[in-house]
Amino acid sequence: MVPFAGYAMPVQFSLGVMKEHLHTRQKAGLFDVSHMGQVIIKCEDYAAAAVALEALVPVNILGLGEGRQRYGMLTHDAGGILDDLMIANRGDHLFVVVNAACKAQDIALMKGSIGNDCVSEFTDRALLALQGPASEFVLADLNADVRDMRFMDVATLTLNGVDCDVARAGYTGEDGFEISVPAGAATDLARRLLDHPDVEPIGLGARDSLRLEAGLCLYGHDISTDTTPVEAGLDWAIQKVRRKGGAREGGFPGADVILNELTEGAARHRVGLRPEGRAPMREGVELFDRPEGQSPIGRITSGGFGPTVGGPVAMGYVAKPFDQAGTQVFGELRGKRLPLTVTPLPFTPANFKR
Repeated sequence: MVPFAGYAMPVQFSLGVMKEHLHTRQKAGLFDVSHMGQVIIKCEDYAAAAVALEALVPVNILGLGEGRQRYGMLTHDAGGILDDLMIANRGDHLFVVVNAACKAQDIALMKGSIGNDCVSEFTDRALLALQGPASEFVLADLNADVRDMRFMDVATLTLNGVDCDVARAGYTGEDGFEISVPAGAATDLARRLLDHPDVEPIGLGARDSLRLEAGLCLYGHDISTDTTPVEAGLDWAIQKVRRKGGAREGGFPGADVILNELTEGAARHRVGLRPEGRAPMREGVELFDRPEGQSPIGRITSGGFGPTVGGPVAMGYVAKPFDQAGTQVFGELRGKRLPLTVTPLPFTPANFKR
């Protein structure tokens, strides 16, 4: 157990990080992610809530279908990312999940912009994530309706006798579900899921290696106030209606910077990196375009061993034109420069149910 964003969190359980990672890829892993912030935005109607939140994020929320969710990010005036979040249309309100380390600032920002009366935090709910190819099979034992859900669907379902808000999504690259459950029922639900022979508890260590293989960003590392959505390769999350020429062009913090980068390109980009050999290269390693001399062209923001890949993997930012797949760069590790190859993301193909 370690301190994490003000909570005590498990790094690993009895299987250990490597086996937990592989078990999630092969069967199903259960994560307790109750440290995340769960926020309700409810105004006079859904449209009012959507328009209000669109003033803070470069995302099409007004056009989000009921029972659907999408990824977004809060931005600041210089175009950097304050946090990344999941946004769901729940009919008469928005349900938003934010990162634990950012939730106090995020909620304060939303209340300041949207209004205290419209924004509230769930403080009496836990959040469980069931991830892996067996997730549907396992959860269908509790409610067969999960079989009809697609990736990014959200629904209220009865699980183990309790109404839960369930999203078919996650942070591993695998099929899976995130379950918002009343706090008093969370332990019983977790135990019920862990009773299934295909389910094991999974800690922070495997959560990190799974998301890294899947090419997913970790806030405060791969994305931050110093990175823009375009630099981070998150431009897919900015729909046409919010871009130049769109019906609701701009209108979010940093729009001038971000919209310009969408058309003109950014000076650097987040890329996948494969170090040669078996030694991982971790966050903070500086990157160069040659074995000696010259100034750095980038830096690793996440790195470790990829159990599914069977070798070290990393992500980082490199300046153009060194961001092209197949480019060889060099990481400076303990006074030596070792080669890495720029590699397309993700390292492990996504396994979502479309």
